[in-house]
Amino acid sequence: MTVMTEIALLFKRRMLEQIRSPVWLFAGLSAPLLYLALFAPLLGGIPSVADEGVANVFVPGVLALLAQGSGTGIGWIVIHELKSGVVERFRVMPVRRFSLLMGNVLKDVVMFLLSSLPVIGAAALFGFRIHAGGLAVLLVLLCMLTALVSAACCGLGLLLNDIGTLAAVVTGLQLPVTLLAGVLLPISLGPVWLNVLAHLDPLYYVVEAARLLAGGVILDAKVLTAFAVTGALLSISLVWATHVYKKAVS
Repeated sequence: MTVMTEIALLFKRRMLEQIRSPVWLFAGLSAPLLYLALFAPLLGGIPSVADEGVANVFVPGVLALLAQGSGTGIGWIVIHELKSGVVERFRVMPVRRFSLLMGNVLKDVVMFLLSSLPVIGAAALFGFRIHAGGLAVLLVLLCMLTALVSAACCGLGLLLNDIGTLAAVVTGLQLPVTLLAGVLLPISLGPVWLNVLAHLDPLYYVVEAARLLAGGVILDAKVLTAFAVTGALLSISLVWATHVYKKAVS
C-alpha cells in the first residue's frame, strides 16, 4: 500500500470511532460557546476592545483555543490503545509508523474544522464580521496548530504511557501557554514585561495573526511569522512523534 492509502484507512478508522461517540464533539463545542456567551460581554467595558468590536477581538482567540484543545485528547486514546494491546498488534502489520501518526492527526484536524463552523456561525450573531479570504487563511493556520498539538500529544502519550502523568504535563503547560498568548484579551493591554514574555510562547504568534486574519488582513508580517513559527514546530513535532512511534511499534 502507498503511504496515502495507509493514512486514509487509519484516518477512516479514527473517524468511525469518533462517530460512534459524538458526545466528544458536543463537549468540545460547549467551552467556546460558553466563553462567547458568558465571558465576551464582560469585555465591552474596555475601550480599546469595544472600539474594534468585542466579537472581532475575542472570537479569533477562542478559535485558537479550540484548535489547541482539539489536538490534546488523542494522547489519552493512544495510552489506552498501548495498554489494551492495540499498539502491540500494529507491530506485525506492514504499515508505516508515520501513517499511524497521521491517521490520528488528520482526525483531530477534521474534528476541529467541524466544531469551528458552529462557533463561527454563533459568533456572527454576536457581531463577528466574517471576511471570507482572511477566515479561510485563518482556518489553515489553526489546522496547522491542531496538527502540531495532536502530533505532540501522540508522542507524549506513547512516551509517558500513563494517563495521570500525561494529564499533569498537558494541563501544566496549557494554562501558561494560553494566558501568555492573550487568547481571552490582547496581550498588548498588559505591562511591558508580560509582552516580552509572551514572545516566547508559540501560541502568541497564532493569536496575533488570528485577529488580523479575522479582520481580513492577510499580507502582514505577523501572519507570515505565525505561519513560519507554527510550520517549523509542526515539522519538528511530526518528526519527533514518528520517531517515538517507531520505538513503540518496533
